[in-house]
Amino acid sequence: MLADLITSKSRVKLLNVFLTSPSEMYHVRELVRRTGDEINAVRRELSYLEKRSVLVKEPRANRVYYSLDKNYLFYFDLLRLGAKTIGIGNEIIKNRAKIGKIKFAMFSGKFARRLPKSPDEVDFLVVGTIVLPELALLIREEEKRLGVEINYTVMTEEEFSFRKKKRDSFILSVLSGSRVMLLGDEEAILS
Repeated sequence: MLADLITSKSRVKLLNVFLTSPSEMYHVRELVRRTGDEINAVRRELSYLEKRSVLVKEPRANRVYYSLDKNYLFYFDLLRLGAKTIGIGNEIIKNRAKIGKIKFAMFSGKFARRLPKSPDEVDFLVVGTIVLPELALLIREEEKRLGVEINYTVMTEEEFSFRKKKRDSFILSVLSGSRVMLLGDEEAILS
C-alpha cells in the first residue's frame, strides 16, 4: 500500500487519484472533491509533489490543472506501484487466498497506463488454479469503478506452459508487450 511508504494521508489520496487515471489532468477543486480533504491540505501536497517533479501544473484560462509528469524519473515505477496498490491489483492481492493458487498475474502496460487498446488485446492474464467466480466478481467491480470492460484471460499452469512451448501467437503477443507483474516472477514467466 502507498500508505506503508508515504506518511501523508493527503498525499496518498492525491496519488491514488492520479494513478487511477494517469493521463488525466485535474483542477484543484476536483481533487478536493475526489480526496475529501481540505483545500489547503490539497494545495500543500500539490505544491510538494510539483516541486519534486512528480506532478506538472498547467494554467488554462483562469484555472490551474495538475497531472503526473511523464518525465519524472520514477514515473513508470509509480505506475507499477499504482497498478498493484489501487483497484483490482489491490483487491487481487488482498483476496488471493479466495481466488486460488496464482502462479502469475500480470496487467498489460496499456491497461496499467489506461491507454487505448484494440479489442483483441488482453488487459490482465492470470495463470494458476483459479476460482473463476471469485475472480470474475472482482473484475466486474473494477469494470464498474473504471467504466470500461476488462479483457482478461485465465489459464492453468499446464496450459500456459504448453502454449508457450508451442509458441502460440496469443501467448507470444501477451509476453512481448509491456506488462506489470502483479504476482509471480517476471523472469520465470518469460523463461
